[in-house]
Amino acid sequence: MKRHLSQFGLALCTTMCGLTSGAFAAETAGMPAASDILSTRGLDPQMLKVQPVDDDVLSQQTGKYAGSSMISGFVLTVLSQWQAPNGATALAQGTLTAVQNAAGQMQATVSTLAKVTEGALGDTGANPNAQVNGGQNVAVNGVSQVTQVAGDRNLGSNSAVIDFNNNNVASLGTAGPAASTATNSTGTVKAGIAFGSNGVTVAVQTPAGIATQTIKPGSAQIAQLLQIAGNSQQVANQLQLHLQTQPMSAAMLRQVGVLQALQSSRR
Repeated sequence: MKRHLSQFGLALCTTMCGLTSGAFAAETAGMPAASDILSTRGLDPQMLKVQPVDDDVLSQQTGKYAGSSMISGFVLTVLSQWQAPNGATALAQGTLTAVQNAAGQMQATVSTLAKVTEGALGDTGANPNAQVNGGQNVAVNGVSQVTQVAGDRNLGSNSAVIDFNNNNVASLGTAGPAASTATNSTGTVKAGIAFGSNGVTVAVQTPAGIATQTIKPGSAQIAQLLQIAGNSQQVANQLQLHLQTQPMSAAMLRQVGVLQALQSSRR
C-alpha cells in the first residue's frame, strides 16, 4: 500500500499547494446568509465592495507561496455522513497520511471505513416527487461546493479546510483497506470510499439524495456535492488537509526575499 500510494500522495500534495497557501471554504444549507453573519459581527455588508483587476496588474504582483519542495508531509481526512429522521445513518470516511523517509521519498498509508445502520420503521423523510439534479456536471479547477435541496427542515454542509504549519505529521500507523463499502439490507442506503492512483472518491446514497466528494490531483479539482430531496435530513461533507512545511532558516528567508526582489526588478 505504501508503494502504490507514494506517487499519488506526492501528486495530491502538489495539487493542494497549487490550490491555496492556507484556505477555508464552506457552504451550508439552512444556515444564515453571509450578510446576516457580517451584521452580527458589527460589519456593514454594504461596505464590502469588489473591484475587478486586469491581468496586466495581477502579473506585476509578487509574494510567497508554498511549493511542493517545501512540503515534508501531510494528512488528508475526508468524511461524508447522512442521518435520516427515522434514525438510519450512512458514513464513509478515510485518512491518507504521507511523510518523507530518510531518503527524502514520500511514504503513504491509507485507511478507510464505511458504515450503514438500519433505521426504525417509519418515515425516512424522502420525497419521491422532489427532483435535484445537475450538480454532477459542475467542474472547476480548484474547490467546488454544490448544495441542491428540495424539501424542508434539512441541514446540509460542505466544508474544506487546508492549513500549513511546522508541526510534525503523526506516525503512519497501521495501513487499512484502500476502499470500503457498506449497504443496508434492502440496498437503499449505501456508503463507499476509495483511494486510488487517480484520486479519491467518497459517496453516500439514500432514498433522500446523495453526498459525494471527489479529489482529482491530475486536474487540480476538489468537488463536494450535496443533493437532498426530502425533509428533516442531516448531511455533511467534510475535508481537512494538514500540510507540514519544511522549516526555513532566517538566512534562507533573506535569500528568498532578495531573489524575488531581483526577479521583480527585471520586469
